Formats: sequence, C-alpha cells, structure tokens
Amino acid sequence: MSTRPRLEFLKTETGSGLILALAAATAILWANTPLAHSYFGFLDLPVALQIGDFAQTLSVQDWVRRGLMAVYFFVVGLEIKYEIWRGELSNPRRLALPILAALGGIAAPAGLYLLINGAGGGHLLGWPTPAATDVALALAVLSWVAPRAPTSLRVFLLTLAIAGDLVTVGLIGALYVQAFRPWMFSGALAALAVMAALSQWKRAPYFFYAVAFAVLWAFTLKSGVSTALAGLAAAFTVPLEPRRPGAPGVLHAFLQGLHPYVAFLILPLFAFTAAGFSLADRGVERLFDPVPLGVAVGLVIGKPLGVFGAAALAVGLGLARRPTGARWLEIFGAAALCGVGFTMSLFVGGLAFAGQPALEADVRLGVVAGSLLSALAGAAAIAWAQTVRTREPDLGG
Repeated sequence: MSTRPRLEFLKTETGSGLILALAAATAILWANTPLAHSYFGFLDLPVALQIGDFAQTLSVQDWVRRGLMAVYFFVVGLEIKYEIWRGELSNPRRLALPILAALGGIAAPAGLYLLINGAGGGHLLGWPTPAATDVALALAVLSWVAPRAPTSLRVFLLTLAIAGDLVTVGLIGALYVQAFRPWMFSGALAALAVMAALSQWKRAPYFFYAVAFAVLWAFTLKSGVSTALAGLAAAFTVPLEPRRPGAPGVLHAFLQGLHPYVAFLILPLFAFTAAGFSLADRGVERLFDPVPLGVAVGLVIGKPLGVFGAAALAVGLGLARRPTGARWLEIFGAAALCGVGFTMSLFVGGLAFAGQPALEADVRLGVVAGSLLSALAGAAAIAWAQTVRTREPDLGG
C-alpha cells in the first residue's frame, strides 16, 4: 500500500474504537438491568442456516464468533500478508523491533497467567487470553490522548499488534480444536486450493472468491478447527498484483472494501455479544479469582513488561532501532496500551472456555477490567510524554 492507504487504515481503526467501546458499554449495562434476561436470551437465540446439503444451527453469539469473525480474520490476514511482502514486516531492520516486542508481549502475560492460575488452582488452558491486543481500541486511545504523536509510534503499535495477532491465531489453531473431522478438514484444504488457483487468474470475478471462501468456511466449521484459521489462510491466497496496469491490487481492493464493514459493524457486534456479564453474579470480589485475576494482571502488568522490556533490550543490544521521533516514555505508553486486549482476548477466552458459562463470565470480567486499566495507564504515560515533549528536546538515540 502507499502511504495514503496506510493512513486511511490507521484512521479507520482509530474511528472504530469509539463504536467498539460504546457497544461493549451497552452490553454491560444491559446485562445489569431488569431486562438482562432479554440480552442473554438474544445471545442464546438459535438460528438455523441451510444451503443445499449444508445445515447448521448455532446461537446468535456463536454465529458472530464463528461466522462473522472469520471475515475479521480474513481482513487481518490481508494486512499481515501486505506487511510481510511490502510493508513494515518486509524490512529486516524495521521488522526486528515489533516482532521482538510482540513476542515479549505474548510471553510475559502468558507467564503471569500461568503463575497465578497454577498457584491458585485455576484453569491453565486460558493462558493465551491476555496475549492479544485490540488494535482498534489501542489506536483510538493513542489518537485521543496524543493526536500529534509521531506516526512512527502508531505504525509501531499497529505492526506489533498485527505480529501478535499472527501468533495468536496460530495458538488458536494448535490449542482449540474440537471434535476434529479429517474428511471435513480435507474439504477445507481443497477449497483453499481453489482460492490459490483463483489467484493465478488475474481477472477472476470477486464473486468466485466469495463462493470459495464460503465453502472453505463451511468445511472448516464442520471440521472442528477454528474458523479464524480459515480466514487467515484464505487471505494468503489473495494476490497482491493488480488486475490491470495502474489499477489497485486485488489484495488492496479487498482490504479497502471489507475493512470499514469489519471495523464499524462486525467488531462492534462481536463486542456487544461477547462483553456482557452480570455484576450480580460476578462482583468485584470475583476479580481476585484465578482466571479473571490472571487475565487482568497479564494485560495490565504483563503486556507493558513484555513489550517494553523486549523493545528496550532489542534497542540496547543493537538488534533494532527505536521508532523515529518517539521517546521512551511514549513507547512505554504504547506498550501499556497493548494491554487493551478486549476483542481478541474475549475471542480467545471464549474458545478456551467454550461451554463453561461461569468461566466465560470470569474471562469477560478480567478482560474488561484489565483493558480499562491498561487504557488508563497507557493514556497517562503518553499524556505525560506529550507534556515533557513540549518542555524539552529529546536527546535520546
């Protein structure tokens, strides 16, 4: 992408953050009113879909989580593919810092979660829950607090979140497979091969991609593998090259066409269906139970510790360079904002404890509390950095 599409992508992510926050707040408020039964009843409402021989009945919440979120991961995959071939991840010097920071931001929260749940007799399977970052909300907070922050800081935050998403989706595929069906998975691989073949046909109608993706999704759903993998894998079959000279690339066309719907419709809908929990059942005292405490501590402490620690170590050892124009305090603030796990953390936590409503509610409590505290901590650090920036020059290298 050119510089302009990159800035448009950042602007869309930032703009969707407010809608995400409003959707989550609406869900939490509704779940704690006398009409709470209607909210949870809506989430559990069964919806049947039948197209030919394909038939599936899922709740509204599961259709959003396993259906619409596959489109979200398709868009994430498109951005990851671009970054690897043409963007930030294609330059080894620029690649080192966000990759190492992302790995630190996964290892430290996971370690703290395992420590708390291992010592407290909790549930270890949810350790990837605090490993992810909600880039839309994180960029929104950064934009609200420091609208004139260096672009390099925003790109650093976006790139490490994308790198973290790639690892997180890999963890989803490895850890959360239910009732694996080899023949259905073979069908998914065949549909993926068809999409790869379409990439060799420069003028392939977009409708063909849509049909092939729907078939891939259906087989993946039936195979027991997370549909997040279907979305990510499908994205890597989309060609970068344009259909004709001077036209935008196919990948760019898909990204520009789908991203607004994902940012302003799919993610807020997921937040609405995933964030609601009853405070009557999950009071503040439940936050100190192993699962919610492990998630919250992983986000609030583990994320900045891992991201900032890995970034500082990489720069100190000469393995990477600090983002141009960004102060260390601003980088620490961005690291704290990585603890805004929200959408991705809710998604992973829902997979980790699928079919266990009490533990899913514990995850929601930990994610909401941890994300809120991380947003406040990151905003405070970056606001302080902006104050310092206006008073004295940055002498660091």
